[in-house]
Amino acid sequence: MSDEGAFCRDCLRAQPAGTRRCIACGSPRVLRHPELNALSIAHIDCDAFYATVEKRDRPDLADKPVIIGGRRRGVVLTCCYNARIYGVRSAMPMFKALELCPHAVVLKPDMAKYRQVGLAVRGRMRDLTPLVEPLSIDEAFLDLGGTELLHKATPALSLARLADAVERELGISVSVGLSHNKFLAKLASDMQKPRGFSVIGKAETTHLLAGRKVTSIWGVGSATARSLAADGIAMIGQLQEMELETLIRRYGVMGQRLWRLSRGIDDRRVDPTGEAKSISAETTFDKDLSRPEELLPILRTLCERVAHRLKQTDLAGTTVVLKLKLSLIHI
Repeated sequence: MSDEGAFCRDCLRAQPAGTRRCIACGSPRVLRHPELNALSIAHIDCDAFYATVEKRDRPDLADKPVIIGGRRRGVVLTCCYNARIYGVRSAMPMFKALELCPHAVVLKPDMAKYRQVGLAVRGRMRDLTPLVEPLSIDEAFLDLGGTELLHKATPALSLARLADAVERELGISVSVGLSHNKFLAKLASDMQKPRGFSVIGKAETTHLLAGRKVTSIWGVGSATARSLAADGIAMIGQLQEMELETLIRRYGVMGQRLWRLSRGIDDRRVDPTGEAKSISAETTFDKDLSRPEELLPILRTLCERVAHRLKQTDLAGTTVVLKLKLSLIHI
C-alpha cells in the first residue's frame, strides 16, 4: 500500500508506509511527512551559490575549500561547505578567513556568470508557478497552490522534480523548504543544507518553534537579540508564553512581530511583483587611499556599474547612499 505522504527524492517514486530506503533505487533520501501533500508555500535557496558555480566550472576544485571574495583586505562574499568546516563565514574579513583556512582557494566573484545561472534557476521556478517572489539572485519564495492539475503532481513532488532538474541541467544544488507560510518555508530550507528538503506542517509548528533560538525569527538581528537577552529571553518558547500586550509594551512594533512569528503566524502572500529595494556596487582596496584624485575615478566606475544595472532592470532610484569605511590611523 502506498503512503501518500512519501516519495524518493532521487527517483521520485512513491513509497509504501514505513520504508526507510526507496523500494525502487535503494536511496535513503525518502521524504515523508503527514502533511506533505497539503502544503504549497516553498522557499528555494541555492547551496553556497557562487562557490558551487565555480566548482561546477572547475572540477579540480571539487574537494577543496573555496572562498569567493576580495583580496586579503576584502571580505568573504560566500564560501563552500568545505571552507565552513574550518569556521569561514560570509562577511568575515578575508585575512581572518585565511588564518582559519590557509589552504583555501580564493576566487574573485564573476557576477555576470552567477546572474546567468540564477536567472536559469528562476526560469525553471516560473515553469512551475507564476507566483515566484525572488529575494536575491539565488533564492525565492514560490506559491504552488492550485498547480496540481497542471503538473499532475503535488507541490512537494513538483519541487523535488525541480531540484533534480536544476542539479542535472545546471550542475548546482538547491535546498527546499515547504510549509504553510513564508516564514516557516524559509526556516525549513535552512534545516538540512545542502541538497535539503525539509517540511514544517501546521500541527508541529508551535512545538518545533518553541525549541529554537529567538534569532531563528525572521528580522531578529543582533540588536533585537541583545534586547531580548537582557530580559532573559533566548528561546522562542519563552515568547510563546508571553502576552501580546507585554511584548508590544517592551519592544514596540517589533513586539507584535515577535508574538505572531513565535507562533508561526505569517499571512504575507508570495508577491511576484516585489521590487528590489536597493542596487549597489562596492570594492575594497589593497592599500589605504585618501587623495580625491585616487578615489574619484574608482567612485565613477562604481556609479557607472550601478547605473548599468538600473538600466538593465528598467529601474530608477530615489536615494543615493555612499558607504565609506575608514582605516584607523595611529600616530
